[in-house]
Amino acid sequence: MTTDLADLLGTQETECLEFKRNAKKPEAVRRAVCALANDLAGRGGGDLLIGVTDGGEPAEDVDTSDRALLALTDMRDDGLILDRPSMTVSVAPYKGKPVVRIRVEASATPPVRFDGFVWVRPGPTTRKATRDDERVLTERRRVGDGPFDSRPVFGSGVRDLDLGLFQSTYLPAVVGPEVLEEDGRPVEQQLASLRLATLDGMATPTGLLVAGYDPSTFVPGAYVQFVRYQGSDLDAPIADEQELRHNVVSAADRLETLLRGHLHTRLIETGGFREEQRPDYPFDALRELCMNAIMHRNYETSYAPVRVAWFDDRIEVTNPGGPYGQVRSDNFDRVNDYRNPSLAAAMKSLGYVNRFGRGIGRVRAALERNGNPPAEYLVDDSSWSVTLRSAQ
Repeated sequence: MTTDLADLLGTQETECLEFKRNAKKPEAVRRAVCALANDLAGRGGGDLLIGVTDGGEPAEDVDTSDRALLALTDMRDDGLILDRPSMTVSVAPYKGKPVVRIRVEASATPPVRFDGFVWVRPGPTTRKATRDDERVLTERRRVGDGPFDSRPVFGSGVRDLDLGLFQSTYLPAVVGPEVLEEDGRPVEQQLASLRLATLDGMATPTGLLVAGYDPSTFVPGAYVQFVRYQGSDLDAPIADEQELRHNVVSAADRLETLLRGHLHTRLIETGGFREEQRPDYPFDALRELCMNAIMHRNYETSYAPVRVAWFDDRIEVTNPGGPYGQVRSDNFDRVNDYRNPSLAAAMKSLGYVNRFGRGIGRVRAALERNGNPPAEYLVDDSSWSVTLRSAQ
């Protein structure tokens, strides 16, 4: 059953909802589409309903024919609205009567112009943008051109961040307790200065990953999938399976408990009558690989999680996202670059990783000390996988 638009969107015009009785004035429709694409209020776009009066009531004799829908769809590509907005045109019920719904997504490259002018909706009305409006939109585009982990996440807000965790754990680690005592800025400004949120109150991917209650709500692939197999292949029975949908701080704590719980130790003679216990895998190497996978993975275009597959004879850690920047498949053990620079800085401040490109060397040394074979790396254009073999 289709949800009635009156229940879904409301019955009053807002900054992201506009009503038109009909489409007899194409210029007015284009202005509305332009304004919704510019998304001055930061709502992720909006809706234009054709066939609804200014008072929020269904109009009579709305043209919902294929020809009318095609004419509205063609407005996107006729060259009068630039850059072309992402929009869909459909027929849906509003208070039980059919109307035309034009859903317009927020532009990633504002400001959008209709016939050379920028249009915005600061409230329940469409008007030409002021100079300050255009400045806000231009700055938003510049932010969008930066790394994904520093861009605003539309629909999110400071409410989605654990401010207690931010103030008790992250902020002291970054600025130090002495500076923190003298920092009297509001928490919103503190978040923005560290790229965990924007000044207009939207969280960034870094903010959600570091301090979000559930980062995967807004960044679908932001979780760790752990599977323990009772055997050496994917057909083996599963002994343990967990999804860690937590921020970096909570995920690190849970990963430590999980990984240590599956490690087995053995007695090794070290000379004379001395023996020492050694695990089948060095925990330091596992920790380094998992945290680096969280830091370096592609959050922007992949919804796959970081995967830890634990078999009887090996562990495979896989994350989406191939080599980035100056890193290539033939130099990844010598060259470093950052797909998520803000997240990397945050995780370094929290002590989970270093930013000196020493991760692979530390893994190599830990494996050698523990008697494990060298790690096996499989790097392609879209993923990165590391295999650790059990110590003999």
